[in-house]
Amino acid sequence: MNKPFHLGLDVGGTNLAAAVIDSRFNILSRASIPAGAGRSIEAITDDMAKVSILAVERAGISMEDVAGWGIGMPSCVNARTNLLVHANCFGWHNVPIYDYLRGKLPLDVKIDNDANCAALGEALAGAARGHENALMLTLGTGVGGGIILDGKIYAGADGMGAELGHSKLVFEGERCTCGQKGCLEAYCSATALQRDAARAGFEGDARAVFDAAKSGNPVAEGLVDRYIAYLAAGLSTFITIFRPEIIILGGGVAAAGDRLFVPLREKMCECTFGAEEIGLPPVIPALLGNDAGLVGAAFLF
Repeated sequence: MNKPFHLGLDVGGTNLAAAVIDSRFNILSRASIPAGAGRSIEAITDDMAKVSILAVERAGISMEDVAGWGIGMPSCVNARTNLLVHANCFGWHNVPIYDYLRGKLPLDVKIDNDANCAALGEALAGAARGHENALMLTLGTGVGGGIILDGKIYAGADGMGAELGHSKLVFEGERCTCGQKGCLEAYCSATALQRDAARAGFEGDARAVFDAAKSGNPVAEGLVDRYIAYLAAGLSTFITIFRPEIIILGGGVAAAGDRLFVPLREKMCECTFGAEEIGLPPVIPALLGNDAGLVGAAFLF
């Protein structure tokens, strides 16, 4: 029997956010509490349950009306071992997360990577609605990625794939937060742009760099153009492999608007295989913001 409501939980290093969502993707209620990342696994998973129960209570419904408990977490969950592999914001490695959550709510539980959930949310109810094949990058402190193929999250045979931010962009390049060198994240995150700006003697975060570039600051213009060139190169690789119908960009950098998207499309035309003959998918900003992860998590069921 189909249940009319869905419960999603978005787990971040700062907050635990839950929502009840109906079958038309309307958010009926919300609840949020601090994550308290330095605490024990038991304490944090207890609060994951508490904030989810609170969202259900605020929606005025019963757990019997809920399809399941979908959770987006900043880690991969190995589909073969059910281990939460690498949640840096909590310092968790190879945690049997389902064991900690079992029995806390009278619902089945599904967990997926938060970036995968955001991509699914945008495909179901956001910028990619109506498209069965979409790719999303979140350009923030890091670079998150999600792939939707045939309307479903694609993360490889063991659920550990789709780490688009850690695809190799430059051999032996900049050191990435993952410990490798040359990852897309090391060139296309907001953090990377701020790093390059500091090296060039420009003070300010990624938003300040883009704002200065819009105003004609030559140093900022050079920094932004270089950033866009790297991003176009990364996206061209993903297009060549997956040929999505649409590409969505989220995160703080995507708020730069035309100063990002117009030259990015032009650069992608220059560096993507078959662009002239086959064409390119549209690249557009995300619509749902932080709600994308909640919607995607809720509709893991």
